[in-house]
Amino acid sequence: MKQGIQGKVLKLFISKKNNNAETITIEQPTLKLDEKGVVDDKFHGKDEYRAILLSSQESYDLAQSNNIQMPYGSLGENILMDINPYELSPGDKVYIGEVVLEITQHCTLCKGLSKVDVKAPKLLKEHRGIFAKTVTSGSITQGEKVSL
Repeated sequence: MKQGIQGKVLKLFISKKNNNAETITIEQPTLKLDEKGVVDDKFHGKDEYRAILLSSQESYDLAQSNNIQMPYGSLGENILMDINPYELSPGDKVYIGEVVLEITQHCTLCKGLSKVDVKAPKLLKEHRGIFAKTVTSGSITQGEKVSL
C-alpha cells in the first residue's frame, strides 16, 4: 500500500456486555486510548495485539453491493474510517490526531457476522478489519484525520 494515504474517522464504537450477557456495540463521539486499548471497551486490557479493531467503509459498501444490510458497528470495529487499512502489515503505523497505533494482525473470520447474514462471514473474511495496539495514548474524535 502506498504510504501517506489520508482519510478521516467516520464512526467510533465501544463493545459492552448488556444485562443478558450479550455483546452490544455503542457509538461514541470520542474514544480514549491507552496502552491497554480502548478505555471502557470490554476488550480493554485483555490482549494488546487484538486491542483495537480498525475497519473501512469499503467493508460496508461490499456487504451492501451483495445485498447485505449491516448497521455500522456490526464488524465489531472500534474505529471506522473512510480509507482502507487492510493492506497494512504488522508494524505499520496509523496516525489519528495525537494517537499513534501499530498494526498487529489481520482480523480473523468472525462467525458472529452470520447473525447479520449467513453470507457475511465468507464475504467479509478478508475485509472485516485489522487489529492494532496503542503506541501513543490519547483521544480520538469522530471526523478526525487519519494518516496511513
